Amino acid sequence: MLNAAIIGLGWWGKNLVNAVQNKSERVRFVHGVSKEPEAVREFATAHGFRLSTGLEDALADPQVQAVVLATPHSLHADQIVQVAGAGKPVFCEKPLSLTRADAERAVAATKRARVPLGVGQNKRFWPSTRELVKVVRSGALGRILHIEGHYSNENSSKHFSAWRADPHETPGAGMTGTGIHILDVFSALAGPVREVTAQFVATRPAPDPLDTVSALFKFENGMSGFLGAVRATPIYWRVHVFGADGSAEALGETDLVLRLKGKPTECRTFEPIDSVRAELEAFADAVANRAPYPITPEEMVNTIAAFEAIIRSIEHGGAVSIQ
Repeated sequence: MLNAAIIGLGWWGKNLVNAVQNKSERVRFVHGVSKEPEAVREFATAHGFRLSTGLEDALADPQVQAVVLATPHSLHADQIVQVAGAGKPVFCEKPLSLTRADAERAVAATKRARVPLGVGQNKRFWPSTRELVKVVRSGALGRILHIEGHYSNENSSKHFSAWRADPHETPGAGMTGTGIHILDVFSALAGPVREVTAQFVATRPAPDPLDTVSALFKFENGMSGFLGAVRATPIYWRVHVFGADGSAEALGETDLVLRLKGKPTECRTFEPIDSVRAELEAFADAVANRAPYPITPEEMVNTIAAFEAIIRSIEHGGAVSIQ
């Protein structure tokens, strides 16, 4: 059993705790950190872990074997470096950072410390995504030519907080909440991005999150692609990969549609899982050397490189190349 500290007990930090506490045989939380401890004391007591107000307190706790970060985005890279410097494995909620340079710095720190790094891209653990990755990597679609992705949900309006409306913390509108998940799957299936052209359209003034992001991609391997993300609309997920011999389309959490030349369309449906629990247990497996974390450090950096390029394209217009 991995004893972990949770840093940040807002809406999502509580979700991370609820996913595993008294449910998982591989990971549990023994320490929580919040700047407003009285606001979460009842929650901490109900889940059986102690509270403090600083990351340093968790790192000094001899019972804490690993750290899980559910903090504002701009803090991630420095906190990863700090945790790795203390010799502890670290799991960080998405996005890993807001710039490629910070992502590379965070990854380098964990490599120097020889500790595992996990990132909270839980949609990678959805059954539909896992099957999509399996099908594409099997070669069944032939040469891969194009990839499309769209992820929208209502979380920005349902779980509003001031820092989430700060463009310095959440640049690119829905990119940090939804679009980043699509980029993570793109990094697994299409590899590094070479060029991005993006646009942002807002139909109401801030802080009402009624806006859209769309982006066109050229990948280093010659593939093309595009992404869409809409805030304040009912949840919708689709990643569709097109190859010379067929296509595979993940729809939502549990469905995949396979279309192969000369064969009837096949619809596959899978049992849903708790993907948040799955990602935390995968991190625990990496700490215990049972298996590497499924998202590689290189994929983590490629995701943030593409994310940063989208933000730059939105801000300045036109295509942005990634060197």
